[in-house]
Amino acid sequence: MQKELFQSEMIEAREEQEDSALVEKARNGDREAFGELVRRHRAKVYGYARSFTKEPFLAEDIVQDALIRAFLHLGTLVDSRRFLPWLHRIVRNQAYTRLKAAPQAKEQVFSSWHSPAEEEGETDWQSLDSILYRLGRQHAQSLREQTAAPEETLMRRELLETIMHMLRCLNPKERRIFESHFFDHLSPQEIAGVFGMSQANVYQILSRSRKKLLREKIRLAVDQYVLNRKDEGLMNKVTLKKPEAFSQRVWTTAAAAMYGLTEYTEKRFSLPMVMGLTGHAFRINVVPGEIHIAGPTMFDFDNVLSEGMRNLGFEVKVVQQHTQMAPGPNANQADPSLLTAAAREKRKLPEVLPEALSLIHDAIDRGHAVLSWDLFIPEFGLIYGYDTETRQFQAGDNCGHDKPIAYDHLGRGLVEELFVLAIDKQLDIDQKTMLANALRTILHHYRQETSGPACAHGLAAYDAWREAYLQKGIEPNGNAYTTAVVGDARRHASLFWKEIAETWTDAQFDKIRPLVKDAGELYTQIADEYATLAHRFPFPTGGNPNDPDESREAVQVLDRIKKLEEQAVAVLEQMQEKLSV
Repeated sequence: MQKELFQSEMIEAREEQEDSALVEKARNGDREAFGELVRRHRAKVYGYARSFTKEPFLAEDIVQDALIRAFLHLGTLVDSRRFLPWLHRIVRNQAYTRLKAAPQAKEQVFSSWHSPAEEEGETDWQSLDSILYRLGRQHAQSLREQTAAPEETLMRRELLETIMHMLRCLNPKERRIFESHFFDHLSPQEIAGVFGMSQANVYQILSRSRKKLLREKIRLAVDQYVLNRKDEGLMNKVTLKKPEAFSQRVWTTAAAAMYGLTEYTEKRFSLPMVMGLTGHAFRINVVPGEIHIAGPTMFDFDNVLSEGMRNLGFEVKVVQQHTQMAPGPNANQADPSLLTAAAREKRKLPEVLPEALSLIHDAIDRGHAVLSWDLFIPEFGLIYGYDTETRQFQAGDNCGHDKPIAYDHLGRGLVEELFVLAIDKQLDIDQKTMLANALRTILHHYRQETSGPACAHGLAAYDAWREAYLQKGIEPNGNAYTTAVVGDARRHASLFWKEIAETWTDAQFDKIRPLVKDAGELYTQIADEYATLAHRFPFPTGGNPNDPDESREAVQVLDRIKKLEEQAVAVLEQMQEKLSV
């Protein structure tokens, strides 16, 4: 019995591993790999669809829609080993959609789909329809020989129709070359001979075509998403109350946006309390060398922001697509034309855009705004409304922006990154747990958050900053911004500890109250030291940080700040120990 169980587990593990390999191949355009995934799991997902409806034709419709969506969104599957559970979720969502909608007409099988080309004639390789018909006819013939199941041919027809729509984005020359390679299986060398061009040119056209097709696939997915919302009778326009966060005077825009998220809940916090509990009042991120302006926002958005929201008592959902491994452009120094809507139109669409749209609409329909990155500039803001007819969100931030942004402009800003976060549910959490969690977050950042060549974090950031002044290679604007952000954070840290000392009156906090007051005083001193740096290096001009005298004075200030920060960390560690007893 144990041996049989072990063998069963081994087979399942091998199949999961094979799924992973097939998913990766399918992502790279291998049609046969996706077909194998369908063959392997179709019976399972059809049975799963039948659990929602006893009508076989409706179950078949659900499966067909799910397979199309799986094909379109395969690039968004985070863990390729989880293909089947991911496909089950798509089937479930489609089942709910179909069951709400009107009864669907019975679909025709593949054999009734006619091509404009003659059935027995030569394939016209200049015609996409002729090529697709040839592929469909060959596949239908093989299916008739292997199985009588009409659902397989129907799935093939729908996949081919989807591909046909996607290929229309290519110009005639690109289409002919792309079709020759992917449908007629000609090598680049053979294509070069047929079309009288170099192999290098063929590779260039194929690469460009792939990019255009990917963009078209995402565009079609967005179009389908909007149509589905209309079919489901969902609201066309919703605008929530404008967030108070837009008027908050704080340099850490992530914390301002998190404060805004809490405005739509039963829990309300002061801005210093949000800054403190989420850990942002204690963060310091520095780009070694030039002290690039991107430093304060160079952290793991998902981990840091999700953990911060949990500290406040909320679980969240996130959709993200990051591309930058190094600091991005400085928006203050970039050509203004790069910040326009026209510039966004030229950048590629993020593959996860349909999932981001779904998350945003769902949150706003539930009455929650959504935190988002790089809506107008590389800072955090909030989306608090949508208009399906115009395909626009209403969004803003505490940097002075409050205006519509097109659905398909998300993730196409200056740094070309997409990140959206929405509250999923509220947690039952008391003050002691919130503070204990916050201390763990803060101390991890100070002592353990990994630093690297791109960015230094916590106490290690002071050494990198000090070295930059000594090397005199600092970029003034980025240095002034980093100084302003960290100094303002420490001012909020002081206010955070003072608020706890004065308002958290429960007797359980009496044992740490002296430490809380000590922490407040230390962070006041740290904020004052940063104020002297900010005066020397004001944002946005930045002063002269590379001047020998200015540099020497700055190093002395940083040394004093680091010493105070180390004292503060020791106090926080004592507080953590006493709180855990």
